[in-house]
Amino acid sequence: MSSPIKYMTLPQGRRILVISDIHGNLPYLQGALDKVGFTDEDILIIDGDFLEKGKHSLDTLRYVMALSEKGNTHVLRGNCDGWHQLLTWPAEMADFTLRYMSSRPDCLLRQMCREVGVETDANTSAETVKALLREHFAEEMDFLAQMPIILETPNYTFVHGGVSAPTVEEANPYKCMKNDNFLGQGLSFDKWQIVGHWPVVLYREDITDAKPIIFRNRKIISIDGGCVLKDDGQLNVLIIPYDGSEDFAYDWYDPFPVATALEEQPGSEESYYIRWGDNHVEVLEVRGEFTLCRHVRTGYEMEVLTDFIRVTDEAITVNDCTDLILPVSPGDKLSIVRETSKGYLCKKNGVSGWYNGKISGRKDA
Repeated sequence: MSSPIKYMTLPQGRRILVISDIHGNLPYLQGALDKVGFTDEDILIIDGDFLEKGKHSLDTLRYVMALSEKGNTHVLRGNCDGWHQLLTWPAEMADFTLRYMSSRPDCLLRQMCREVGVETDANTSAETVKALLREHFAEEMDFLAQMPIILETPNYTFVHGGVSAPTVEEANPYKCMKNDNFLGQGLSFDKWQIVGHWPVVLYREDITDAKPIIFRNRKIISIDGGCVLKDDGQLNVLIIPYDGSEDFAYDWYDPFPVATALEEQPGSEESYYIRWGDNHVEVLEVRGEFTLCRHVRTGYEMEVLTDFIRVTDEAITVNDCTDLILPVSPGDKLSIVRETSKGYLCKKNGVSGWYNGKISGRKDA
């Protein structure tokens, strides 16, 4: 297994692209790289969590492995990527992993088993899975085992969750991968830390903005655009023109068709974003396609799409949703997430909200 910290000096004069939280969504990764014109002359840093949650983890792993063979792609481990550890985990951890597998049909390990004709369930033994991985997927397991957790360069620290310790050498490796709400910890740094893990939309309650957050006074950049995790998520690409530059730019990929707004729409004066971790609601009135709900913690009332509501014995929750009316001018480009009887749920410059006017020229991404 490699050291958790990799020290290197990046080649001079070459563009640096940083992507995090692909989560097994190979079409988004390929779309993002194509959109920013990725070539062998660029440096690509995958800042963790390129596996799990999406439907293409095994294909994504092999695609990333192929990119890495060229020498200009560097892959860091996130908290969703360490499946090589199953080979050495004690029995209780292995059993936990098997329970995880049984509840997630598209997880990496089940995809591997399925590829060699082995269907798994909660009764599959850990030793069976370990033997299968050693026999058929040794190359993939070795690749995962060699991934560092931190990439430390003279100008930047690339890490999935964030380094909260005084130095990278003092940091707890797992905490560096799973460091929730890193921006909310009030930390500042002398060197830029570039992180993913925590979707940037979770840092605001009023609007849903998936663009990277750049804190220049604190030297932190957070780039997780909610790919796979959010219905309207995107895969962000941080663009650094050359090593040492602070002239940061970004782009993103999502598959939503783009249309042109034809009518003026003033934005709402008040809006709210109900999101994961704080999404308990009370149903007030079902109105067909939409349902009026009250957010339990704040008392805020909002119409949400009825099929966003999830009812269990413990609680009623909703998918991430917003009632923001986007400020729109004729000619604005809108990414159409969903068409409804009350207008379009869409994105403008990475911000999700509603547009009730007419559109034209709808084109697929």
